[in-house]
Amino acid sequence: MATTPSTAPAQVPAIITYLLPTSRINRRFWAPGEEYNTGVYASYDVVIRNARLAGPFRADVHGFCLSQHHTAVTDWDANYGPDSDYAAEVVEKVLELTGADLVVPMGGMVRTSGLTNATMQPPAAEAHVDFTTRSAAMVAERMYRKVRPHGAGYDRFICFSLWRVLTPPPQDMPLALCEAGSVRDDEGTANTKVDVDVIPTGDALFAAIAGEEDMVAATIFHHSPDHRWWYFPDMMPDEVIFITFHDSDHSKGWRAPHTAFRDTSRPDAVERRSMEFRGVAFFTKDAAA
Repeated sequence: MATTPSTAPAQVPAIITYLLPTSRINRRFWAPGEEYNTGVYASYDVVIRNARLAGPFRADVHGFCLSQHHTAVTDWDANYGPDSDYAAEVVEKVLELTGADLVVPMGGMVRTSGLTNATMQPPAAEAHVDFTTRSAAMVAERMYRKVRPHGAGYDRFICFSLWRVLTPPPQDMPLALCEAGSVRDDEGTANTKVDVDVIPTGDALFAAIAGEEDMVAATIFHHSPDHRWWYFPDMMPDEVIFITFHDSDHSKGWRAPHTAFRDTSRPDAVERRSMEFRGVAFFTKDAAA
């Protein structure tokens, strides 16, 4: 696949935020245009390599891949939902990329490195994957039964995001992706997602939440010098990154930690706006039969 010409260097020094081992109650509160993590984090110096000069990267090996995708969508404010025009495009593209039998769209989100509002969130700020093994399994079962309540089930599922930029290159906060093979299976700590109208303060941030163990949770990571970080500089509107949040087949590249980072090597960089669209791809039992 042809890649976009880029003047970006072979690697860039960057700072990535990781969870500290001393952090105990880890939650991410979400309110319109705002997020707040209760976890205790620290910044670590890392080297992020230019993925356009390596690869090719494969989702089932590395946990992510780059692909071409032209979209007919121009009104992103109207294309967040699972029934949107863009959702249909995502389904078609992910079927192509994964070879799955069924893709169920969950919905999208626009993020921006500039000023946020009720419809846009800031870039993710720490090394994470959007699900734990437990919450990925719960979400997958719920999404499958939503569309096939009497279906035969599935042998494998992949929780994913299809990520694209909405602003021209170079972007000030590219997406950093950690190669799946550089992350041990036993790494990661749960970070519960808590949706609120207003971010709580003080002791309320750490108060007991009924049913928290059954809420959707992300996985956050402690720093490891073994982690291999990559990015695709100068992303173009007709490019997408497929990110594996959780593949139930752990013999594959079953998850790719990721985060935004500030690219100080590009003084001409512009505000980064991006669309990430989540869903679940299924390899179904009825198709296998």
